[in-house]
Amino acid sequence: MEVGFLGLGIMGKAMAANLLRHGFRVTVWNRTLSKCEELVAMGATVGETPAAVVAKCKYTIAMLSDPSAALSVVFDKDGVLEQIGEGKGYVDMSTVDDATSCKISEAVKQKGGAFVEAPVSGSKKPAEDGQLVILAAGDKALYDDMVPAFDVLGKRSFFLGEIGNGAKMKLVVNMIMGSMMNAFSEGLCLADKSGLSPQTLLDVLDLGAVANPMFKMKGPSMLQGSYNPAFPLKHQQKDMRLALSLGDENAVAMPVAAAANEAFKKARSLGLADLDFSAVHEVLKGAGGSA
Repeated sequence: MEVGFLGLGIMGKAMAANLLRHGFRVTVWNRTLSKCEELVAMGATVGETPAAVVAKCKYTIAMLSDPSAALSVVFDKDGVLEQIGEGKGYVDMSTVDDATSCKISEAVKQKGGAFVEAPVSGSKKPAEDGQLVILAAGDKALYDDMVPAFDVLGKRSFFLGEIGNGAKMKLVVNMIMGSMMNAFSEGLCLADKSGLSPQTLLDVLDLGAVANPMFKMKGPSMLQGSYNPAFPLKHQQKDMRLALSLGDENAVAMPVAAAANEAFKKARSLGLADLDFSAVHEVLKGAGGSA
């Protein structure tokens, strides 16, 4: 199976590499073309523009940083729309709002192409291990065609119906994750400030009802002040903002998420945007602890 792949950031690079390792023929594009070199060494070919990739491949996947990037790759000069058409499918796995997905979907369908949104739950390590959770919606026939690729990229894929549902589900998931990270950080700081061992707190949490992979994975590095980016904080804050906007649209009060968003915004103002989202811990340490 041949696929195009647009966007080789932390997630996209790992996902495209997985496809190559599993025998897919992959044509890649990235705004900074030098990021393609490692994948070329693995057997990928390079398309000079998104349009060139779509022209070559029946199916094209995009994994981009935010709504602005997702729209740019589709609508700008040499973008997806210049070559999408009958018999071609476009799969956007970026995390965007539902309005962005709907806009892209309408444009692709007007050109005769098929569209699926398929944001993922998971960060760098699950992407490398093919253990993402794929939240797809849109054209069911294209989704079915993409299942072999989704089975390589993820441990499970969900088809959620009409366009927008995948985007909404991903924002809800990431809103919960960001809120949990803030509560976790507050707990680590409170334990430390109260004279308790934060490491012992991690051990206790891991044995109780609130045990979860995020605490287990992130906790030790947070205590060391190490925040190598698996999921950059700037993207987490973007997702909090989009989730809060979704809450506004649906008249859902979200005071916990709103407070968490403020902490991520503060972290961005302190220059932590490109670190892992767990670096919000530094904000909470400064506010009341020194874990």
